[in-house]
Amino acid sequence: MPKNTSIRSVLIIGSGPIIIGQACEFDYSGSQAALSLKEEGIEVSIINSNPATIMTDKVIADHVYLLPLTVDSIEKILQERQIDAVLPTMGGQTALNLCIEASNRGIWEKYGVQVIGVDVAAIEKTENREAFRQLMIEIGVGVAKSKIANSFLEGKEAAQQIGFPLVIRPSYTLGGTGGGFVHKKEDFEAALSRGLQASPTHEVLVEQAVLGWKEYELELLRDNKDNVIIICSIENFDPMGIHTGDSITVAPAMTLSDTCYQEMRNQAIKMMRAIGNFAGGCNVQFSVNPENEDIIAIEINPRVSRSSALASKATGYPIAKIAAKLAIGYNLDELENQITKTTSAYFEPTLDYVIVKSPRWNFAKFKGANRELGLQMKSVGEVMAIGRTFIEALQKACQSLETNRLGLGADGRQLRNLEEIMHSLEHPSSGRLFHIKDAFEMGVPLESIRKATHIDKWFLVQIQELVELETELKRYSLSNIPKDFFLTLKQKGFSDGQIAWLLGNVSEDDVYNRRRELGIKRVYKMVDTCAAEFQAATPYYYSTFEEENESIPSDKKKIIVLGSGPNRIGQGIEFDYSCVHGLLASKEAGYEAIMVNCNPETVSTDFNMADKLYFEPVFWEHVREIIDLEKPEGIIVQLGGQTALKMAEKLKETGIRIIGTSFEDMDLAEDRGRFSDLLKDLDIPYPKYGVAENAEEALKVANEVGYPVLVRPSYVLGGQGMSIVINDEELEKAVIKIMKNMPGNRVLIDHFLDRAEEAESDSICDGEEVHIIGMMEHIEPAGIHSGDSSAVLPPFSLSTAVQEKMDEYSRKIAKALNVKGLLNIQFAIKDGKVYVIEANPRASRTVPFIAKAYDVPYINIATKVMLGKNKLSDFKIERKLEGYAIKEPVFSFDKFPDVDKQLGPEMRSTGEAIRFIKDLDDPYFRHLYAEKSMYLSK
Repeated sequence: MPKNTSIRSVLIIGSGPIIIGQACEFDYSGSQAALSLKEEGIEVSIINSNPATIMTDKVIADHVYLLPLTVDSIEKILQERQIDAVLPTMGGQTALNLCIEASNRGIWEKYGVQVIGVDVAAIEKTENREAFRQLMIEIGVGVAKSKIANSFLEGKEAAQQIGFPLVIRPSYTLGGTGGGFVHKKEDFEAALSRGLQASPTHEVLVEQAVLGWKEYELELLRDNKDNVIIICSIENFDPMGIHTGDSITVAPAMTLSDTCYQEMRNQAIKMMRAIGNFAGGCNVQFSVNPENEDIIAIEINPRVSRSSALASKATGYPIAKIAAKLAIGYNLDELENQITKTTSAYFEPTLDYVIVKSPRWNFAKFKGANRELGLQMKSVGEVMAIGRTFIEALQKACQSLETNRLGLGADGRQLRNLEEIMHSLEHPSSGRLFHIKDAFEMGVPLESIRKATHIDKWFLVQIQELVELETELKRYSLSNIPKDFFLTLKQKGFSDGQIAWLLGNVSEDDVYNRRRELGIKRVYKMVDTCAAEFQAATPYYYSTFEEENESIPSDKKKIIVLGSGPNRIGQGIEFDYSCVHGLLASKEAGYEAIMVNCNPETVSTDFNMADKLYFEPVFWEHVREIIDLEKPEGIIVQLGGQTALKMAEKLKETGIRIIGTSFEDMDLAEDRGRFSDLLKDLDIPYPKYGVAENAEEALKVANEVGYPVLVRPSYVLGGQGMSIVINDEELEKAVIKIMKNMPGNRVLIDHFLDRAEEAESDSICDGEEVHIIGMMEHIEPAGIHSGDSSAVLPPFSLSTAVQEKMDEYSRKIAKALNVKGLLNIQFAIKDGKVYVIEANPRASRTVPFIAKAYDVPYINIATKVMLGKNKLSDFKIERKLEGYAIKEPVFSFDKFPDVDKQLGPEMRSTGEAIRFIKDLDDPYFRHLYAEKSMYLSK
């Protein structure tokens, strides 16, 4: 069936602020769906309250409504604009729940809006645990023994009938919220109570726990003719019992027999057809008994999911793009295959490479949190790696995580305590993968590791082989490693840094130079999911060590944009927004724009966003070889957060041009001591400070500058390791902790301006002129990290004199640091005096927010200025903001109930929303202002 021509305008519901369990994978899906519908001449409106995403940018939709995600906001849009259909499947659980609520209130019917991409009844069937269980029994699909409970009494009766261990699954929640395992009777009542409270309908499923079984996911697409295709099979490396968002996952499935896969396919198709008559995407999760391959269904999600973003990047098959077209009436055989451009979209991808996704946790931000992984998702981001083999992809994933590991071990950070290792294997947390390798190194038998972890033997054999290769490598020196053995090491994913560490007495550069002498170079393969049966046309590459290189550099002038890697607290989706604009601006400036990033959730790693995408770790060895191949005019590091900035020194040493502000000037701003000296020269006030190399020096400095003091390491993002201390004893503890966690880092000790107001400015400098993008005043006082503060644009209570000083200091610092591009400055104001706390010559968390609030494409302008393509005077900048815009931080503390929720100088929010108010009489603002100091802690 061709396109439904009655649909001329569509509303896409977004997923709101980033929280643990629902992140920028929905920004990616929503953006792709919006662009897909616009291709069809459909007018696209988006509702989403998240200012940090590219999805809420004018380059994506015709109309963007930055409003709270409520039915009232939706009704307001429908009163203002003619909307023919709503697509709720791109915004995670938030969008589905909102769609149901609007349906129950009769909103869609009242305004003549049809729901597309899903059947509202299908949402009900999949989210209501009992309805789903009954449906599975009806269609002959296996499910675990379970009972529904709406009360405490029913829950206890269910537990008695089923027996322990049990799992509690609340209805209508995302990311496993409120769920958990109960191994013994004594823990049951507390877990049941938590589950009943977490469910919006106060309903839980009490289910038999199939711990130790294997877990799989299938991604499906269906059209109006009931054609169904399986895009991708995904296998969890970790067994049942760990939320799939916290599990390492592998595509395609590695240990699944063909008969079991065919049965799973059949069941998934049967399940999708049973939940309702709709065209779109679906994600189905299964559990398989490793003893006899019995299959049970865990759940089905009638929407795009975290895994669909992964499957799209894994296969190059743009699920959200195609699902959006199916939702408006097209069938699969009428759509173009995005990879070949010559065949139809009615095909199932075949992978001749392996994908590994690894989660990224931020437990350090949640002191006292239970770090054990279970049903409730705790990771804040993820990386994806592509290799020819599982082990190559796994090592690349470890290099992508930015946890200072050089790969899977072999970097001097091994655990050597057998008792601790075995405890970690039995109680999984963020380090378990590395501890499996440590266990093999300590001589623990494979079978003992398998029993402790329930991880499939095939995966463990792969890791064991690394240990054997390392033992063999130690027999050689760098000069006499046989070429074929060196090649094997590289094919198994070993980084030059790991090889250098294993050999001892040689540097990473020595290893790099030696293997280049031997002719062992990375080659790049196109992500070709037709297994070379048809000619692929996607400019989307991964590296491996083989003969043929498929990435042929063009003779155009090129710019490489370095991405920000995995999301984490302090570095989130706002940097992806900046990277996407950097790519678009580079193209507009006449360059070939090349992206390097490893985050599967983001728009920057969509295969049609850059002219060329390298899905590779933002890890020096990988970046270096891409530069060797492509020979760009320069590298943009200002847009990718601390990840990209960390590369600047290496780029400088290697003689590679950094676009925009130089490494020397960025380093001057990062080095807190040297920066304070600069402020002194410029006659700009700053808090009294001192620099210390050890605890003894720190005590001396603290007593000179006067308590309270702010203790912080240099070169960090998101306030990592910062604390406010009020006496010698606390200071000593804080300094020792920094030295332990960040050896070799200098500690800066500032006098803390207690009860000061805090504000910030963002600006663009073209080397001559400075344009202030915006100034924001924080509602909370100094002492709470700017990322955790509610901030108001423009300032609401700062005097004209104070704002003029902020403007003057911003301009002085921009010139003194020779800024070319972006600059963010943090200020503290006490007794009418303006102090500068820090300056960051790069994209900040607040630029996307200001760009949305003022409706000015600031990153696009900044990129063209960095490239030297334009001066600021070339742009006509007109701000459009009536009243004020408030940045509201959003926290994910509900994932860590035992954690202290007080705020301090270390950032803990996972996302943000934007809220517009007409004036300061707004009740929301007045409430925020009344509580401004409530959560301040040390």
